[in-house]
Amino acid sequence: MTATVTGTEGAPGTGAVDPSAEVARLRATFAGGRTRDRSWRVVQLRGLERMLVERESEFAEALASDLGRPAVDAWLADLAPTTAESVYARKHLARWMKPRRVGLPLSVQPGRARYEYEPLGVVLVIGPWNYPAYLTLSPLVAAFAAGNCAVVKPSEYAPAIAELLVQLLPQYLDPDAVSVVTGGPEETQALLAQGLDHVFFTGSPEVGAKVMAAAAPHLTPVTLELGGKSPVIVAADADVEVAARRIAWTKLMNSGQTCVAPDYLLVDAAVRDRLVAAVAEATRKFRGGATGGLRVVDSRQATRLAGLLTDCGGTVAAGGTFDPEARTGEPTIVVDPDPGSRLMREEIFGPILPVVTVENLEAAIAHVNSGPKPLAAYVFSRSKETVARVTREVPAGATVVNHLMFHVLVPQLPFGGVGRSGMGAYHGWFGFETFSHRRSVLTKPTRPDPGFIYPPYTAATEKLLRRFF
Repeated sequence: MTATVTGTEGAPGTGAVDPSAEVARLRATFAGGRTRDRSWRVVQLRGLERMLVERESEFAEALASDLGRPAVDAWLADLAPTTAESVYARKHLARWMKPRRVGLPLSVQPGRARYEYEPLGVVLVIGPWNYPAYLTLSPLVAAFAAGNCAVVKPSEYAPAIAELLVQLLPQYLDPDAVSVVTGGPEETQALLAQGLDHVFFTGSPEVGAKVMAAAAPHLTPVTLELGGKSPVIVAADADVEVAARRIAWTKLMNSGQTCVAPDYLLVDAAVRDRLVAAVAEATRKFRGGATGGLRVVDSRQATRLAGLLTDCGGTVAAGGTFDPEARTGEPTIVVDPDPGSRLMREEIFGPILPVVTVENLEAAIAHVNSGPKPLAAYVFSRSKETVARVTREVPAGATVVNHLMFHVLVPQLPFGGVGRSGMGAYHGWFGFETFSHRRSVLTKPTRPDPGFIYPPYTAATEKLLRRFF
C-alpha cells in the first residue's frame, strides 16, 4: 500500500518542476564522480556559508513573512547555527574522509583491511516550517560533506523561504548537484517514488510514519527527526529563578513551535507556586512590555492550540487567549490540567505550558515513562544523584541538565530521537556518517595459498581448520 505524504493535511501542491527529471539530472551528476572529491565538498560548504552571510537580510525578510520572526531571532535560530554547522564540517572533513585501518583475526591473515566512507548518491531533504532555514540547510550540510547530490523539499508552509532557496541554492552551490522542489503532498510523494538513496525528514511523528511507509517499497533508508512531549523535571532543590528564566526563554522562542521546546513541567510540590510565578514574570519581562498574542504559523495551528485548552481542566495561571484570524496566541500557563486531556496527550508545539505537580522524583520519572520516549528530557536540580537518576531512568533522544535546547548547538553531539521521537541522528560527524556508506575493503595476497583451506576435508584438515577458525 502506498502512503500519502503530507506536510500538513490539506496543503495545495505548487511545484513547478518534474521531480523525476530533477532526480535523473542529479543522478547523472553523481555518476560523473566529481562530488567525491574533498575539494568539491569544501567549495559547497563555503558557498553555503557565504550565502548565509551575504543574503542574511533576505533570509530575515522571508522568515518575518513566513513566521513573524524578528531579524535577531532569524539570525540566532536559523542562520548562525547553520553557518556554525557548515564551518565545523568543513574543518573536520579531511579527517572524516580518511580510511580506517583495522586488524585481522588469525583466520583471515595475512592481509590488510580497512573501511572507508563513500557517498550514498542522490538524497532527499524534507524540511519543516518551524525553522525552515536551519532545519532544511543543516541536513544539507551533512549531505554535501558526505559527497552527495541532494534534492531539497522545503515546507509549503514557509513559502517565502522556499522561494528564496529556489533562487539562491543554485547560485551558491553546484547547480548540477542540488535541486529545490517546491510544492505540497503530491510533489513529496513523487520524490519519494524515485527510489532515492536516502531520505531525511524533519516533522511530526504522524507524517514521519507516512514518509517511512512511502520509502519502504523502494527500501530507501530514512532518517526521521520527529517531535514529542519533551518534559522538564524541576526538583525541590532546583534554582527556581534560573530555571524559570530558562524555561520562559526557550518556550517563547518561535512561539513554542520548536521540536525540543519544553512541552510540560513536572514540578515538585514544594516549589511549584514559586516556579509558576517566576515563569510568568520572566515571560512578561522577556516580552519587553508587549501584550497580546504571539504569532503562530497559521490560523489552523492557532485553532488547534485553542482547542487544546478546551476542557483541559486545571487552572489557567497566565494567558489563555488565542485568535485564529490573527494567527496569534498568548503565552499560557495551565496548572495541573487533566492527565487524559488532549493538552497532556498531544505535542503542544505552541505557547502553552502545562505545569504538573508531583510529590517526588519517582512520580516525575513514572509520569514521563508512561508515555512515548521524548526527543529531549530536561532536569533542573543541584543534586548529582537526581540528575543521574533522570539520565539513567528516563529514555530520551537527549538529556540536558539545568538548561534546555542547547544540545542542538553542539556539533560534537549526535542529535536525534528514540522510539516515536525519531530514528537516526545528525550534526557534525554523525551527519557525515548518516549520509555515507561504510564500505569494507579487504586485500589478500595470492601467496601463501594453503591447500588445507580447500575441500575435500580429511579428519586432519578439519582439525586444523577448527584451530584457525
